Amino acid sequence: MKTTKKSLLSSATYLQSLALVGGAAALLSSTAAFAQDAAEEDAASADQTIVVTGSLIRNPNLAASAPVATIGTQELELRQSNVAEEVLRTLPGAVPSIGSSVNNGNGGSSYVNLRGLGSNRNIVLLDGNRIVPADLVGRVDLNNIPLALIQRTDVLTGGASSTYGADAISGVVNFITKQDFAGMEATVSEQITERGDGNVFRADLTLGANFDDGRGNAVLSLGYQKQDPVYFGGDRPFSTLTLESYDEFFVAGQGSSTASPSALDIGGGRSRRQITADGQNISAFYSAFNFNPYNVFQVPFERFNMYGQARYEVADNIEVYARGMYSNNTVETIIAPSGVFGSSVTVPVSNPFMTAAQRTYLCANADTNTGVAGNQTLTSAECAAAALATSPTDPNYRTFTFGLRRRTTETGPRVSNYNSQVFDFRAGVRGNITDSIQFDISGAHGESKKLQTIQNYVLLSRVRQALLATSTGSCLNTANGCVPLNIFGADGSITSAMSDFISDAATVQENTKLDQVKAVISGDTGISSPWAAEGINFAAGAEYRRYAASQASDILAKTPGELGGAGGAAPDIKGGYEVYEGFGELILPIASDMPGIHELTVEAGIRQSHYKIAAAGEPTFDTTTWKVAGTWAPTPDFKVRGNYQRAVRAPNIGELFSPVSTGLTNLGTDPCQGTAPLANANLRAVCLAQGAPAAVIGTITAPTAGQANITAGGNPNVGPETATTWSVGLVFTPAFLPGFSGSIDYYNIKVKDAITTPTPADLIASCFGSTPTSPSASAATSAACTQIRRNPITGGLDGDPATTGGLFGALSNLGTLATDGIDLNLAYSTGIGTVFGQEGRLSLSFNGNYTNSSKFQATPTALNRECINQYSVNCGSIQPKYSFNQRTTLGLGPVDVSLLWRWVNKVRFEDQQLADDLAAAKAAGCTDPAGTDPDGCMIDPRFRTIKAYSWFDLTTRFEVSKNFDLTMSVFNLFDKKPPVVGGTVGSTSYNGGNTYPSSYDALGRRYAVSARLKF
Repeated sequence: MKTTKKSLLSSATYLQSLALVGGAAALLSSTAAFAQDAAEEDAASADQTIVVTGSLIRNPNLAASAPVATIGTQELELRQSNVAEEVLRTLPGAVPSIGSSVNNGNGGSSYVNLRGLGSNRNIVLLDGNRIVPADLVGRVDLNNIPLALIQRTDVLTGGASSTYGADAISGVVNFITKQDFAGMEATVSEQITERGDGNVFRADLTLGANFDDGRGNAVLSLGYQKQDPVYFGGDRPFSTLTLESYDEFFVAGQGSSTASPSALDIGGGRSRRQITADGQNISAFYSAFNFNPYNVFQVPFERFNMYGQARYEVADNIEVYARGMYSNNTVETIIAPSGVFGSSVTVPVSNPFMTAAQRTYLCANADTNTGVAGNQTLTSAECAAAALATSPTDPNYRTFTFGLRRRTTETGPRVSNYNSQVFDFRAGVRGNITDSIQFDISGAHGESKKLQTIQNYVLLSRVRQALLATSTGSCLNTANGCVPLNIFGADGSITSAMSDFISDAATVQENTKLDQVKAVISGDTGISSPWAAEGINFAAGAEYRRYAASQASDILAKTPGELGGAGGAAPDIKGGYEVYEGFGELILPIASDMPGIHELTVEAGIRQSHYKIAAAGEPTFDTTTWKVAGTWAPTPDFKVRGNYQRAVRAPNIGELFSPVSTGLTNLGTDPCQGTAPLANANLRAVCLAQGAPAAVIGTITAPTAGQANITAGGNPNVGPETATTWSVGLVFTPAFLPGFSGSIDYYNIKVKDAITTPTPADLIASCFGSTPTSPSASAATSAACTQIRRNPITGGLDGDPATTGGLFGALSNLGTLATDGIDLNLAYSTGIGTVFGQEGRLSLSFNGNYTNSSKFQATPTALNRECINQYSVNCGSIQPKYSFNQRTTLGLGPVDVSLLWRWVNKVRFEDQQLADDLAAAKAAGCTDPAGTDPDGCMIDPRFRTIKAYSWFDLTTRFEVSKNFDLTMSVFNLFDKKPPVVGGTVGSTSYNGGNTYPSSYDALGRRYAVSARLKF
């Protein structure tokens, strides 16, 4: 029988109901049984490889001084997670990064962002070792982590550069695999939303065996996953229409001005006009394009992955080992159709698709001679003669030049297919030098190849060629088999032949490589304090890493403005660097088992690094990172811990080698928009100095869809950024309350010499001042103003990147970042006696975060911007002040029920951006910008706050037999809808579908079922 999505939904609902109400005797959990599984796995690996996150010293008896949050295999199973990013982005204190909920801006990979300091300021490790990055920024793609083999995930807060090298400023995510797995485990799972879309299928098979009387072990894990898209709109009405955050609901003109029928930037003070719906005339702009239905909340992808590891004891105390990982991912991003986004085009007056009414209007208004300032129009007689002139050699031949905004709905949506293939192999030898000193020498090689194929994109050069036509049968330039293009008709006027000529596929290839060699000696020195039971432990060694990365684009992708709506050119990039490092670490137990000192330990570590840039004439540089830390436990029930570290982040290949090019950023308002420049001479002078034509002053509009052009790139002169990180905390396991444990830690991270680009608001403020509509008299001649380049037709900050540079974002070491906060973790587990003849157990856990502050200052003179509890185009993803996850698991016999409560605090629109917008709205003549804003020129008051949110996920597990179990979940149990804030209030990478889909659940209630067979 064919299984449909609807039947899967019905089955999931039925099974969920059965799990909840199907028998009082099976009311709750077999938590004890599953906990026993985990304990057995831990015991099996306890005598083998020990991985301690945050230290190179692998002594499990020495307590760590750095706070490490652990996500165990049981939590991963309860979450029924398909990729690691889905779990990490919901951790309190983490901030959603690029992942499966990001459509416009997703580059085919998923990342983690700890503490909101950026996804490039943490390290992702596998069993304590680096793996090959997926991009030029040096980030690891979480889509490649083999979840089926993950025993636990450790998340360490704060700097760890002395232990792991550069980049570990905000912390480390360390995925620990199951060691010495023996047997077979097969898992199949299915997920679907209540609306019947977004189906996710996953299957994993893991095989392992011990051999040669336990001297060796080998494991192989295979996985497959396929995820379907979830489109904006449909059964999610909050995302059906494109809502501009700076307009009232359903105001005409919301969406993109790149529309169908065509919109024309006539210039000459006439601003934007549009072909009428019937394709017969030209009128004032009346209908923006609703791009929401083409976008998705869940990015479709398909993944095949393979992971293998083996070890063999070749001699007493000498073991060789290896592990290999291969992953093949295909991710597709889908966005609204391509087109021509404000680029200048030239059309003969005798164009055959133009109606008489349209020609008459353009003759009287459009520019027919760009060599003379202002619009040069035609008289009626000249227009009539030009209409009959079909050859450029005819003395009456004339052309119109205007900015074209035509959404080519006929070519279909823009699709970017990202195929990533990642291979990473590590091999080494480890053993004992003495009974107490070990060595580990290993080497690794990893490669990542990501091919982006861009489909259904309009080629600007072909459009311009196809518009130079005076007959329907051929173009004036017949090269390439040119087909004349009709932009003057109604929606649908572009035929398939026209569409085939003006659109084509383009490719971008991104390759990265990482080679590593590492040698570590560690163990007990044999020396101990006279007051301590444990000896002084040490680790020392050396490490070599070589990074190489490149981006190669075809001629279409690398030509600025050629691909309509591609967001800028993809230039060729190639670079690399080498790192030579030496490091050492000590753990010194000072005293133990004394009055007032159950345990007192001091830690220290240092790493010296030498960087050699792989380019002629580029400077080398050296860095030193170090840490000091300690723990004091006055009693076995109570421990104080603290650490202080100096961490670094070296510039990555993208920051060093990317050429300057024009792309897109987010900007809701433009100081030059509206009538404000007419009332302020200084403002008008600035707008003119930036390239706005005098004739359009007073008619400039805000950036289309909240996206402005920005010119930026790498800087070979940037150096390392440095950070000081420290934390202090308490750990308590009171003997009077068995089964309870808790910890509370304060963290503080400050980054100076940060490699950053100013935010859009910073770039505006550096030119226009703190009051954007009232710049100083000298602003028009300042570099901060004149480096902003406007559209030569409309005067706006959006348009053809070949002619409109937009904002200028220089990369430098002038930035500073700072954040601090508190983490609270509580756990309690206790038996509840015998219920219905079964031993019951209650388990409670709480993970909470309070982030006091998160500030970014782009330059010493820029605003020290606070983004905690605030959102805007300047603040990226939402970072609430308070957030927590609380899980309650209650179990009995073969069944357990677990409820996860996720909560985030109320947040608001950024204070500084709101003040700037209010000033701009008043200057533009809004009657009540701080109130109901009937003029639609200020952010809608309903979009200025997001209330506190809660979600509940319910999971039920059945241990059907010793070898077989079922897990069923309902995520977003009460079908909580996400907040609506419009689509232009924040960054495009995080603000889409009128909400923040990475921060708030946009999919609604959904169901998951998984079955696991193990032997």
